[in-house]
Amino acid sequence: MNGTTRRLADYAVAVRYEDLPPPVIQRAKDCITDTVGAIIYGADLPWSKMIIAYARANGPGGNSFILGAGGEPVRAASAALANGALAHAFELDNLTKPGSGVHPGATLVPSALAVAQQQGTSGRDLVTAFVAGAEVMIRIGRATKHTNEARGFHAPGTTGPFGATVAVGKLHSFDSAKMTNALGIAGSLAGGLLEFARSDGAMVKRLHLGRAAEGGVLAASLAAEGFTGPSTVLEGDYGFLRVFCSDYDLNELTRELGETYLTMTTMIKRFACHVTAHNPVEATLGLKQEHSFSGSDVASIAVVGNQRMARINNIPVPADVMHAQYSVPFSVALSVYRDPRDPRSFDESAMRDPDIRALAQRVSMSVADGQASSDLSCTLTITLKDGRVLTRRVTGFRGTPEQPLDQAGLRERFLMLTRHLNQSKMEDLFDRLQRLEMEQNLNWIKV
Repeated sequence: MNGTTRRLADYAVAVRYEDLPPPVIQRAKDCITDTVGAIIYGADLPWSKMIIAYARANGPGGNSFILGAGGEPVRAASAALANGALAHAFELDNLTKPGSGVHPGATLVPSALAVAQQQGTSGRDLVTAFVAGAEVMIRIGRATKHTNEARGFHAPGTTGPFGATVAVGKLHSFDSAKMTNALGIAGSLAGGLLEFARSDGAMVKRLHLGRAAEGGVLAASLAAEGFTGPSTVLEGDYGFLRVFCSDYDLNELTRELGETYLTMTTMIKRFACHVTAHNPVEATLGLKQEHSFSGSDVASIAVVGNQRMARINNIPVPADVMHAQYSVPFSVALSVYRDPRDPRSFDESAMRDPDIRALAQRVSMSVADGQASSDLSCTLTITLKDGRVLTRRVTGFRGTPEQPLDQAGLRERFLMLTRHLNQSKMEDLFDRLQRLEMEQNLNWIKV
């Protein structure tokens, strides 16, 4: 399928705001809004402050803002690095369903917003750039068949530079040749290892999304100057899919391209934990509401789901907060004792809570026969000390494409993420983000 990279570049160049269906525009605005909230929340975390300090030291003199951090603007690449890491700083950023190994918000918004602020671009242009980047990036993610992650790569660190590059290239009004070169450059910026999931040093997980966003600014900036990259970076013999993946599907790169908007597959997370824990947590909350039990009533919990849930995300004794958020058993146990919708529930005190830690070790994980790796459905069974056995199966949670958050739900989440700031100002910020297409510039997106 030689020419596939060029075809994706041609598509991205041709995307126009006027041609986008209203639901696609709204989904893009929702993802942008949600990502801004996640970035603002992430700015106060200790690992985020280290990256912010680096970005400020190495990127002064620009027009792009690091959200939630205050202070003077920085250069676009530094803002993209920081905001990308902040968006992913606490397992809050949006994903896709079915999963495709991409994080649309944390890669597309930081890169595109930074460049849009740098050059004074409009809200319409930002929405268009987001959609163009999402359409290309999600298809690349689907083409990997998740085997880049099976080989030990953190998938969004490998797919993210491509999406971020398209979004920034769109803002630069690239023609097909420059967009193709930019994608070719992005392939050499892909990376990120999963060793953090089974070892120490878990802060690096957040850096993968920041580097992906920064990589998009770098690749597009170089391409704008005439720098070249391979035009077969995706499909070539030594291209992304063959090098990073043990199996792949080239057809996914262009399947229904220009006919179906994969932007509509984006989903917004309601809980500050890995997406594999969302259905188990949803099931736990449903059973709590229905049967009114407390943590002291629970003898044990059993979760039956896919292979990844039962193996990679089965961490009964997490070493730190990041591993706790990555752990299905810990997230389920926490949701028995605390409100998982509030990211502040996943703090150091939760790690030290003897009741939560003890219950997490009484959560057993197993694989459902024949359940596909892409299927995050689960059956959760809670056995109470009085002998009652409560079971619930959940196939989806609010925020998924099938059950998208309405305006009230989106506003509630945004204001919860930003409640440490002036709420009147945050309400105004939410409203303006939801009217993004009416804004002539984006320099007001700062906190």
